[in-house]
Amino acid sequence: MTALLETRSVWQRFGGLVANSDVSISVERGEIVGLIGPNGAGKSTLFNLIAGVARPTQGSIWFDGEDVTGLPAAERCRRGIGRTFQVVKSFETMSVIDNVIVGALVRTTVMREARRKAHEVLEFTGLAGRADVLAGELVPAEKRRLEVARALATEPKLLLLDEVLTGLTPSEAQKGVELVRKVRQTGVTVLMVEHVMEIVMPLVDRAIVLDLGKVLAEGKPSDVVRDPKVITAYLGDRHAVGT
Repeated sequence: MTALLETRSVWQRFGGLVANSDVSISVERGEIVGLIGPNGAGKSTLFNLIAGVARPTQGSIWFDGEDVTGLPAAERCRRGIGRTFQVVKSFETMSVIDNVIVGALVRTTVMREARRKAHEVLEFTGLAGRADVLAGELVPAEKRRLEVARALATEPKLLLLDEVLTGLTPSEAQKGVELVRKVRQTGVTVLMVEHVMEIVMPLVDRAIVLDLGKVLAEGKPSDVVRDPKVITAYLGDRHAVGT
């Protein structure tokens, strides 16, 4: 079987700045893959290219066996790429359930069906009790879950999670980890950008490290954290202890 997602020799240039340089990665169906690296490594740019926010300067994006490089974000969403955002983008003056209905309307034009789907997703993400609250009234951890809920309502095959565990307390982050595992159990593949290494490394099946726009290393988390190049570029000496 082909990989669910592939980026093939992807470059992204902004004038003289190279944000992504010959990036070729793949994500297999059913995996949880972590995309890590220091600030400015090109992670968010790559996410935007995969989601269809921008087109690469060079190279191609393949999803579910098809070249989707030329497709806009909305069409990629319909084909099964869902995402959250590093900066939460909820509709603050709308209720929680209406935020999720927006996602569900990708799959149906029948409001009754969209509302049913939204209730189902809110139950799954632990937000059922907050359905009628305005999104602007949620605490940060709940807003992160709302982002996930809205993305799940689009019924993705691939879920792109952009720092959904960042800024959370340890207990909130642990609940986030449990939610990501639940998402995978439903058959959804996950590609996640995260900086909380102590949490993300035990969670992912593979880690891909970007540095200065290039793939620096990839493999099992236990191997990646022992890679001298990764330690030098990103993880720091404290991650080298005991390796």
